[in-house]
Amino acid sequence: MPDTKSAASSNDERFLANHGYRQELDRGLSLWSSFSVGFATISPVVGIYSVMSLGAISIGPSWVWIVPLCLALQFTVALVYAELSSQYPLAGGCYQWVRHLVGDRLAWFTGFLYLASALASLTTVSYLGGFWLGLFVTGSPPSADGQVACGAALLALGLAVNLLGINPLKYFVNAGIIAEAIASIGIGVVLLLFFRNHSFDLLFTSMGAEAASDGSYLSGFLTALAVGGWAFLGFDACSQISEETTDARISVPRAILRSMLVVGGTVMLTAFAVTLSYKDPAAVVSGQIIDPVTPAVVDALGAWSERPFVAVVLVAFVACVVSVQTYIGRAIFGMARDGILPGSALLRRVDRRKVPMAAMLCSTVIAAFGLVLGLNATAVGTLIAFGSGGFFFVFLIVTASALVARLNGRWNPAKGAFQLGRWSLPVNIVATLWLVFEAINVAWPRVLLAPPGAPWFQVWAVILVFSALSAFGLLYLAVAKPHRRIPTAASFATTPLP
Repeated sequence: MPDTKSAASSNDERFLANHGYRQELDRGLSLWSSFSVGFATISPVVGIYSVMSLGAISIGPSWVWIVPLCLALQFTVALVYAELSSQYPLAGGCYQWVRHLVGDRLAWFTGFLYLASALASLTTVSYLGGFWLGLFVTGSPPSADGQVACGAALLALGLAVNLLGINPLKYFVNAGIIAEAIASIGIGVVLLLFFRNHSFDLLFTSMGAEAASDGSYLSGFLTALAVGGWAFLGFDACSQISEETTDARISVPRAILRSMLVVGGTVMLTAFAVTLSYKDPAAVVSGQIIDPVTPAVVDALGAWSERPFVAVVLVAFVACVVSVQTYIGRAIFGMARDGILPGSALLRRVDRRKVPMAAMLCSTVIAAFGLVLGLNATAVGTLIAFGSGGFFFVFLIVTASALVARLNGRWNPAKGAFQLGRWSLPVNIVATLWLVFEAINVAWPRVLLAPPGAPWFQVWAVILVFSALSAFGLLYLAVAKPHRRIPTAASFATTPLP
């Protein structure tokens, strides 16, 4: 009987060779492991803690209906990514796809924006996780200095785990999934079944939250929709580790879609359960309670549960930091081996554990410098806003490029191992329209999403930072012409797949 795994690995290596690359990374991830990285990166715990308070402030308890809406629309983006990753499973993900769908210039620009957004995301996750590390160690919320120091400690821990190689990394990510299951699914079910303090009618009320949006429920709804999208970022991590996934053309698309669906279901469960278990929902809507989840758990289970719950949440944040570092390192590696980044010769190197060590170190150092912004809540708020907005712009470039390539015949998705058939084009159109809307919606300047008394430039953070980075990227593209260093490669339409 033939060794199925060996045959799949041979096919993977032949695919790389057909596109001018060799197998340098350790192809040791299964479908489950790839799913785990995607799940830990999207992270229900990180996602729900990022959106619950802001959603409730925007439109009250009715914000929970934003979650299934965002999931359904963002899932169309995941479907487009699944088709692309099925046909082109390479480290570099969106950079590689846009390169073959449209061209090298836009590919470099897309990769540049992606790295900027991903690094902002790594800083954000480590900064937010630093709060939980400080809380766990001292028993009280850390100071601004303390939270930055704890965030740096999480980055150092994540780097150490990543440098051990892909196999040890799997165990840390699996521990994160267990923590996510306890903190989200387990506690969500317990709260919903045994500690519900309100009827389901509460979920159809705003409790006057629209007053914060000039009395307009529509304005509050759009704000909640902008915030809700933050909970469904990171599914593309599965595509960045394609060259470490066995039978990537089949496994990666499945991992992308499964991680989105499981995370979406988990976020919905937690959102509904915690909202219905609030003892004082008015305090959450008014913004008096910034972290509505921990009080709900402690009120339900007792004071003894606070420290174990903080520990579980901390493990989930650690897994998220590790996963984000993993895919950023692969994204840098995927671009550096084409010689298009400063220091590419160093950044593309793979050590004896088959880890792009220099790329990992570079991303960690940049993210650590970003943590300094945490000393100023206004500055870190700007970083968080761009981190989410930047991803939506990148998603839009990818889906729009795919749509153009479908229509002009340059890309035939029917050649991929995963395909949507007749639904392929309609799904791509819906995904692109959704991202046009959401990119504008996320970038829209809103005082409600900025800290009290924040200066005007934080309110306009996404637009200003995106414009500045775009200007820098375009200037570098015009002067340094990095796209000219990209090796010539055939398009999807002419490259035979193994």
